[in-house]
Amino acid sequence: MNSRIVVKIGSNVLTRSDGRLDVTRVSALVDQVAQLRLQGHEVVLVSSGAVACGRSELRVDHSLDSVEQRQLFSALGQVKLIGLYYDLFREHGLHVGQVLTMKENFQPGEQYDNQRACMTVMLENGVVPIVNENDTVAVTELMFTDNDELSGLIARMLQADVLVLLSNIDGIYTGDPHDPESRLLSTVRPDDDLSQYIKEERSAFGRGGMHSKYTTARRVQQSGIRVLIANGERPDVLCQLIDHPENVPHTEFIVCK
Repeated sequence: MNSRIVVKIGSNVLTRSDGRLDVTRVSALVDQVAQLRLQGHEVVLVSSGAVACGRSELRVDHSLDSVEQRQLFSALGQVKLIGLYYDLFREHGLHVGQVLTMKENFQPGEQYDNQRACMTVMLENGVVPIVNENDTVAVTELMFTDNDELSGLIARMLQADVLVLLSNIDGIYTGDPHDPESRLLSTVRPDDDLSQYIKEERSAFGRGGMHSKYTTARRVQQSGIRVLIANGERPDVLCQLIDHPENVPHTEFIVCK
């Protein structure tokens, strides 16, 4: 059955250890989205990586505060990032459209309705929406917690069937993922309490972490949408999650009918 899928790709998936964009991995993920589109699925990408792209583009020889850095590097990087997506999707004959949004756009009202209508008409016409926060304008209290929160809001707004959160680990573990004693939690039911396993840490290059993914997954699950957390560095992870989920380690927040 064809589905509407929202895929969030985190900064740690899109960047190498030195913080630069991993073009090979971006290309592999685009190939997988193209395959899902070929199968008839609708896909929305919520993509991090703009700030990392911009930081690798420009050397600044004077000090900038955190807001100035974010505005400068995101403005530079968003152009590079969307240009890369444009070129890669074009190889598959697919069109992409950019959506830059802010937290205030998710308040009930005209902006919310316009945003939903825009992405809906894109999907209806075979366009892949690529969504990111408008970091040049959204600063301090205007910001989303991270793109996990944004992807959850998008999934609920578009009444998606599945939200996929791609991280650099396989999912939620009972302890440190690098500890051999830790166990991957494959399914999470609505009444499961995982508070003992979730720590408030942040990822190396992004603003999120597993606590953020857990919070987003819970909210989206409560809206009746399945959530899958998986390792975006695994080969063919997206297609496997949708077609053969038993073949790839992940955590699924299941919806009880």
